[in-house]
Amino acid sequence: MAIQGIIPALVTPVNDAGEFQQKPFEQLLERVYSAGVNGVYVCGQTGEGFQLSLNDRRAATEVAVKNTPKHAQVIVHVGAPTTSDTVALARHAASSGAHMVSSLPPVGNYSFEEIRSYYEAIAQASDLPLLVYYFPSIAPAIRTTDQILELCAIPNVIGLKFTDSDLFRMWSIRQTGALVFNGSDEMLIAGLVMGANGGIGSTYNLIPRSYVELYEHTSNGRWEEARKTQQQINEFLRVILKYPVHPVIKQILSWTGIDCGSCILPRRELTPAEQAELMKRASETELGQTLLATSVRS
Repeated sequence: MAIQGIIPALVTPVNDAGEFQQKPFEQLLERVYSAGVNGVYVCGQTGEGFQLSLNDRRAATEVAVKNTPKHAQVIVHVGAPTTSDTVALARHAASSGAHMVSSLPPVGNYSFEEIRSYYEAIAQASDLPLLVYYFPSIAPAIRTTDQILELCAIPNVIGLKFTDSDLFRMWSIRQTGALVFNGSDEMLIAGLVMGANGGIGSTYNLIPRSYVELYEHTSNGRWEEARKTQQQINEFLRVILKYPVHPVIKQILSWTGIDCGSCILPRRELTPAEQAELMKRASETELGQTLLATSVRS
């Protein structure tokens, strides 16, 4: 099954010990699905997958699958420090009923050949389609369009998440028929214009309906409406991106009644001064005002 549309890269709620918390995760899933998203991306970089235990990642996958409606799909990020753990997570995703797996490239000074072998191992671990990841700031060894297409040619690989500003390269990849998801929230409209099948993004946790509307506008050729929606989104992003994005997302979700806990150390929390400033500045934007209108003030 091909997946397209708006896919939030979910944060993972944890307690003070950094352990997965099921109830707020179920609340978050209900929140994004009620906004009309097409699926969810679980335990990725936004979801602190690399910081979670393997058992917690398995639990998050199972909860996501259980709470996903039939029309939507679950993509599980299975990247881990070792290939053996990655393969184990991919097999678990398949047995749990997930629809697709994905992984960032291995983080470190790896060659393209090593990265290709890593993705080959994931692709062979199960029959699930695999979404690779083009993110040159993390994996500079993937340098060329030909290398990306070489990864896409691995059996079971159906496409990639594309997090870069070279949209001509994105367009070139789409011409081959590969599935491509835009990874830069602030440029979603541009990615869709250049042929992206949808978007996977962190701030979709906060304003999922706005991204769904943007996707619907572009799908129906309503380009002026799409431009206005992207402008509203970017005015909101311009405020929240002044702070570390992961703790910002968790902080704002807590104000809306979904307590996702703090980010896992060593990632820091927002200071009280930053929280107050964030609340004030976000509330001055159109989307932030709506989002925080019924916030839970502490």
